[in-house]
Amino acid sequence: METCKECLTDETANCKELLTGTGAAVENRVREYREAAGWSQGELARRLGVSRQTINAVETDKYDPSLPLALRMARLFALEVCELFIDHWNPKE
Repeated sequence: METCKECLTDETANCKELLTGTGAAVENRVREYREAAGWSQGELARRLGVSRQTINAVETDKYDPSLPLALRMARLFALEVCELFIDHWNPKE
């Protein structure tokens, strides 16, 4: 069995699934809230002080925002971080 270079476990199938976004453990709702606010990616980026490309990468699960950015995003939408980024990860027993 091959060891995953990301998490150093022997469960590479699960890791590859998570890393490629096909079974993402965190549901990202940024696009949903941005569109509900009537903002473009550029407008959200301006309000957060990041690039439009960063917003696009977050919305398409190509980039996980830093904790400070996730906190700013949640605050901007008047949400808790766990409402904007929903964790579906289940620990193994």
